[in-house]
Amino acid sequence: MGQGFFYLLKINTLSCTIASIMEKLKILLAKGRIYESVYTLLDDVGISIYLPDRTYFPITNQKDLAFQVVKPQIVSNLLAGNKADIGFSGKDWVYENGVQDQVEEIMDLGFDGVRIVAAIPDTYNYDEILAKPVTIATEYQTLSRQWVESKKIQGTIFRTWGTSEGFVQDNDDSIAQILIDNTSTGSSLHANHLKIVDTLMESSTRMYASKEALKDPEKKQKIMELKMLFQTVLNARSRVMLEMNVAQDKFDALVKGLPAMRSPTVSPLFGGNGYAIKIAVKKSDVPTLLPKLQSLGATDIVEYELRKVMM
Repeated sequence: MGQGFFYLLKINTLSCTIASIMEKLKILLAKGRIYESVYTLLDDVGISIYLPDRTYFPITNQKDLAFQVVKPQIVSNLLAGNKADIGFSGKDWVYENGVQDQVEEIMDLGFDGVRIVAAIPDTYNYDEILAKPVTIATEYQTLSRQWVESKKIQGTIFRTWGTSEGFVQDNDDSIAQILIDNTSTGSSLHANHLKIVDTLMESSTRMYASKEALKDPEKKQKIMELKMLFQTVLNARSRVMLEMNVAQDKFDALVKGLPAMRSPTVSPLFGGNGYAIKIAVKKSDVPTLLPKLQSLGATDIVEYELRKVMM
């Protein structure tokens, strides 16, 4: 074969390599709490990632996925600018960045649920504060401006970074009179003698996609497959499997008292002395369900965890 053939072969091989790189689904992982939650979720579906020291590009066991770690505040901006295909972000930062119409929410993972709230010193009167010019300490510039406009108050916004409770105190030297921040339990606000006076929005970690990625049939399919895998794990986390035996004369009453996703799995016991029953139930139901099952005649009850549940 001539030299030209091998040259063409080399070019075709290079083209295929470039194409395979371009076909990878580009995924943004946010630093901090979101990273830890999503890392565990990925691991549970069988996608392992390893982040070497001082790098931002995790290594994965999936050839069609490429990961990058960025600050949580910019995930949605990058997706809106089509710099990646999917990413994990709190809903609060999507709305703070004003890109809620430029990205597509794929699913709410339910992680790290918080409220974005307005808080004031617990000795202050809320109506009196709103009646005069105030300074608002916050990381959330956009959400705070919208809140100020909705309340029709004279508010100056003071940009903070990270922990902000110390900027709002009950004294004349306080930098601000109102704090707008996220909270999960409110304990940090309470510890700093602040009280919640309004809720701007509720937020949690969600999976978002760029609209351009969803126009690509192959990428959209991969995104929907990831969504399905995530959902099976989330379903399993909230459920357990219960196995039990029951005598034949108590079978009907027991089955009627079972809460199952569908119908329970039933098998006859060896010797025809009864049945073995298997059901998947919500974890929250177990404390009240176990005594009920025992009273209905269930014996040899065994509970174990599930890894994936496809509804």
